[in-house]
Amino acid sequence: MKLSDKIAAHAPTQPFYTFEFFPPRTDQGFDNLISRISRLSVFHPIAISVTWGAGGSTKDRSLDLAGFTQSEYGIDTILHLTCTNMLPGMVDDALREAKARGIQNILALRGDPPRGQEHWTPIDSRFTSGLDLVKYIRSSQEYSSHFCLGVAAYPEGHPESDTNEEDTIDILKQKVDAGAEFVVTQLFYDSHRFIEWTKKVRSRGITVPIIPGVMPIQTYASFLRVIKLCGAQVPPNIMADLNIIRHDDQLVKDYGVRLAVDTIQRITKAGLVSGIHFCTLNLEKSIQLVLENLGWAGGGQVTKNKLIVDSSSPSTPPPHPSSDLVVTPSLATTTAANALTNKPTLDIEPPGRGELNNAATWDEFPNGRFGDYKSPAFGTQDQWGGLGINIYAVQPHWGNPTSAEDLTKLFLDYLASNISSTPFSASPLSSESGTILKHLKRLTSQGLWTVCSQPAIDNISSTDEVFGWGPRGGYVFQKGFIEFFAEEKVVYQIEQRIEKEGNGWIHYFAANSQVGCGSQLQLMA
Repeated sequence: MKLSDKIAAHAPTQPFYTFEFFPPRTDQGFDNLISRISRLSVFHPIAISVTWGAGGSTKDRSLDLAGFTQSEYGIDTILHLTCTNMLPGMVDDALREAKARGIQNILALRGDPPRGQEHWTPIDSRFTSGLDLVKYIRSSQEYSSHFCLGVAAYPEGHPESDTNEEDTIDILKQKVDAGAEFVVTQLFYDSHRFIEWTKKVRSRGITVPIIPGVMPIQTYASFLRVIKLCGAQVPPNIMADLNIIRHDDQLVKDYGVRLAVDTIQRITKAGLVSGIHFCTLNLEKSIQLVLENLGWAGGGQVTKNKLIVDSSSPSTPPPHPSSDLVVTPSLATTTAANALTNKPTLDIEPPGRGELNNAATWDEFPNGRFGDYKSPAFGTQDQWGGLGINIYAVQPHWGNPTSAEDLTKLFLDYLASNISSTPFSASPLSSESGTILKHLKRLTSQGLWTVCSQPAIDNISSTDEVFGWGPRGGYVFQKGFIEFFAEEKVVYQIEQRIEKEGNGWIHYFAANSQVGCGSQLQLMA
């Protein structure tokens, strides 16, 4: 069903809401996300949305996920579609496949520059903005009547544009006039500013539903990354609050829930919006807590404890017919039976195989520094679907290495923080890597170009500023490891050294383009 029709038919007793997900990078993460969506579906979102990677990098997974939720779960699904790195013909391919899968809702976006690129560059000259996508779809006899189109809006301005607020609203109006039927906003943390922006939008004659994007804060580090990416203005009191608790992931997560609840209550009370778009980051617990604290869980019905009173008992007066605090035994039995009959069931893994993967909170905190590849939330993601480093994006600061010496210099410059990335590392060194920096530099100087590494940690507090993660009261243990490039002759020298001096403590794996460097090199368990 089209989102515009569902919104129009939605009862005004409480705001509607939508959930946004991104296609996980791994097969295990994809399977676990399906279970997660199943659990969240009991809260009856009016729709869910699925993001789209730059240049269709997640095309198959995005379409598979959106098609599955649309057809198997019967949840109306919004497919994000961007212009970033879309070669000629790719837009039509995506629209035809979405139509074939029964998807009727498209969120038309320009998209962010691929990770590692400073400026956005069009690939297909016909599609340079979300407005171009809207115009194209509405001009097509094949797509126009089938799709309900949504567009993005930026209450605090587009992070890559110097356009003033009036011009930004003009662009939004052009999108709506071209055929957009709903608006999803960039996330924000200043509710007062959002309310004032919405009033200005309405005064310009834009009447389609405006759905504010809300992303509960999950961790302090991800919060800083997100606000930098989207250019969100954070009120000083929020930054001050988070700074105090930044080393306790549980407190940060709890604060994020309270802040989201407060924000939603403020903007819905103003009467300018009728729904909320939750950016889940493929995590569920915070979203569930926000809905429960708002009183929206279970369709907004608040369950009260009731006294079971037997009206036939001579010593007990019959319940008052208008009271909702007492109930007869027969009605209590019928109500409980109906609740159990209608309770959604999930496919549960056999014991011993998937208990954690079927729990709502098993990956609420990252499993160490790099995360768990089985988690639906594995991998960096932004609100509109950007993820990871683009392996095809060559950065000017990498230069043009033509020799082993040039590559050594590139990696050393990265370790010295002279450059912020390499073809294998999308972001600057973490403070954790700094504790073994001298070793990394020494290895790299000898031609062993280091990529990933972590120091061995034994019983460090979970609130430690460098190594800590998760809630307060925990302890961090991790094995030391290093990953690097090396010539084959050097690999054999390392192997011989490990055999003589490793004493079974060092495990390794070596591979080249043919998967193995030699019969003697193997994964040692």
